[in-house]
Amino acid sequence: MDNTKIRKLPKLWISPAEAVFYICGILFLIGTVNVFSASFVLGGQLFHDSYFFVIRHLISFAIGFVAMLIAAKIDYRKINRGWLLIAIFAAIGLLLAVHFGGVDANGARRWLRIGSFKFQPSEVAKLTAIIITAAYLGGRLDRGQPISLKSWPLAITLVMGVLVLKQPDMGTAVVIVGLSLVLYILAGISKQEIYYLGLAALGMTVYLIYAAAYRAERIWAWIDPWAYQQTSGYQMVQSLLAIGSGGMFGSGLGMGASKFHYLPEAHTDFAFAVLCQEMGFVGAALVLVLLGAMAWYGVQIARRAPDGYGFMLAVGVITLVVGQAVGNIAMVSGILPVTGVPLPFISFGGTSLIVNCAAIGLLISVGRRTGSKVFQPGEARRSYGRSRLKLVKKNGYPSGV
Repeated sequence: MDNTKIRKLPKLWISPAEAVFYICGILFLIGTVNVFSASFVLGGQLFHDSYFFVIRHLISFAIGFVAMLIAAKIDYRKINRGWLLIAIFAAIGLLLAVHFGGVDANGARRWLRIGSFKFQPSEVAKLTAIIITAAYLGGRLDRGQPISLKSWPLAITLVMGVLVLKQPDMGTAVVIVGLSLVLYILAGISKQEIYYLGLAALGMTVYLIYAAAYRAERIWAWIDPWAYQQTSGYQMVQSLLAIGSGGMFGSGLGMGASKFHYLPEAHTDFAFAVLCQEMGFVGAALVLVLLGAMAWYGVQIARRAPDGYGFMLAVGVITLVVGQAVGNIAMVSGILPVTGVPLPFISFGGTSLIVNCAAIGLLISVGRRTGSKVFQPGEARRSYGRSRLKLVKKNGYPSGV
């Protein structure tokens, strides 16, 4: 018998932070190919330049990559009260600027024009909501203090959500508020607040749907898109046809028919449908595996964060990137109604790409400072409760106080 030791296979990366970095790069490469394939027809017809959209996509990534490197290099714990105030005023100020002087497109006012580029402040509001909520909740977790929805980060997040809803952009408004609420729930709000939150969310959803006729029509089109295939269900029907026509290996890059004005927003919100049509089940599965891997390594970073701030920040970034991806894929596949949420790193979208890159940079920043100990959010509160109980007993108060 040969006693020679079997060498272990080399690791693909040395840490979860490095894994997230490379997975982000692979998704961007796939997205760049898909953006060009989905947009060269539209770019040629509107701007006489087939590379119009992909060039802007690359410029946005260059800016986002610099933001990622900066965010990864700095210590996230230095994003303290002063920087948080700047982020809050900047986000709300930009949203107000959209309201008074934004660019109108497709019946909505969601952008600010900077030269020949358009900037979408609601994307910045998403990351701002994560940072301020993570900073607040992380500190309370470290000190073992109770968590409640009655706090200033949620109030500011609701203000930003209302401003985005006025644009109108219900999908993004829900994402902004939802990101903050997810962190509150994971941090450990009371069961009573969870019940009240569920009732409030249900009531608000019904109200918002029927407050605008087009939203209610979208819901009916989502339930039975084929009954509305010439009106509000047209986009969903074309998306399902594109996905179904891809088969196992797809029609080939650039060979899909949906981009020829059959599928609206083929290079933005419905980029995944074009990917399925041209890269087939294999391409779609690759994207899903990469997103799953990013979520896995992101969770590993969160579990080994050195403090509550890092834990909350890592969870928030993973919810932002992977959560939006799941929502977009579910929308494109007909599982959820059409909401206008892009697919991170795959869809065309300048501001979205920049913000997602910056968010990944913050995740890497947390990952660079992780330890071997697994962070447990409830342990600090249990320790705090035990110390309070000892203090009460020492002072002679009843244990139930």
